[in-house]
Amino acid sequence: MSEESECETQVEPQYLEKAVDEDFSQSKDYKMEIVWRNVILQGLLHSIIFWQIYYLYRYPDEWPNFWKLLKAGSLYTILFSSMGVTAGAHRLWSHKSYKAKVPLRVYLALAFASCGQDDILTWARDHRVHHKYSETDADPHNASRGFFFSHQGWLLVKKHPAVKEKGKNVDLSDLYADPVVMWQRKYYFWLAMLTIVVIPVAFPYYYWNIPFWHCFMASGVRLLLVLHGTWLVNSAAHLWGTKPYDNTIGPVEQNFWKIWVFTGEFYHNFHHTFPQDYKASEWGWIGQLNSAAMFIELMAMIGQAYDLKTTPRKIVLARKSRTGQWFSDKKNKTSQQSEVKVD
Repeated sequence: MSEESECETQVEPQYLEKAVDEDFSQSKDYKMEIVWRNVILQGLLHSIIFWQIYYLYRYPDEWPNFWKLLKAGSLYTILFSSMGVTAGAHRLWSHKSYKAKVPLRVYLALAFASCGQDDILTWARDHRVHHKYSETDADPHNASRGFFFSHQGWLLVKKHPAVKEKGKNVDLSDLYADPVVMWQRKYYFWLAMLTIVVIPVAFPYYYWNIPFWHCFMASGVRLLLVLHGTWLVNSAAHLWGTKPYDNTIGPVEQNFWKIWVFTGEFYHNFHHTFPQDYKASEWGWIGQLNSAAMFIELMAMIGQAYDLKTTPRKIVLARKSRTGQWFSDKKNKTSQQSEVKVD
């Protein structure tokens, strides 16, 4: 088996198809239709930041409570919400990079509900389409349309017809067969209200006696940080960075954003090259900032996660030498030098 063929065995067939034909992928006739309901909801959500600033300006004595809420919200996000997106909806349900027992799946389903990013099945469907048709019209958050569209704009307009068409052909049988996924889908609204509003607001309100509206605004700010942290993977991680594993695709490795968003989702060139690796990065949490990989390995140690899929080191090195940016640049430079000598 060749190195290229062996490399492809690391990737599930659904990710190997090369998107759509060239004419379809570069359609210029599409006109975006704004979904005003989403625009209004997003506007109201983001206005919470200004209300929070005004509140602290009006009541400066509330700054100690603000810092207390910020610390609590950060802990809630790191241990709960972020794992719902990264270890749950992304690595478990979208890519099947490991398997999880029911208690862990329930925890991750609840955690993902706290992120306000729709139910697991819908998110995983869009993500599988994104991988299969990345940077084409069939990509839900096509980065070739610019930073704002891939970051947030795609949520404010109707889906491109290609997204809908290709989304119908994505295999979701594993998700429909998972009772936890279907339970979360059925009760998503109530689970989201519980984990986004009730818990983050009720705890500091009752136990710390912090004013209700301050708790409510802080919960909104926390949600915004979770949303923008996720959206940056769709935007920044497809636009600015290096491509050490595959220089022919859009996704890149990020060196700045990953410093503060340390869940391990910004090693994106690796992830799109080897989408079924549970680490979503070459080195995991030991050599890189990757709390999701650490969480998955911890769950494996206590018997809640198993069948963790990873990419053999020799396959990674072979792929880097074949399509990686630095190796490609070196090959091109050598080729140019050879042409000069021949002349």
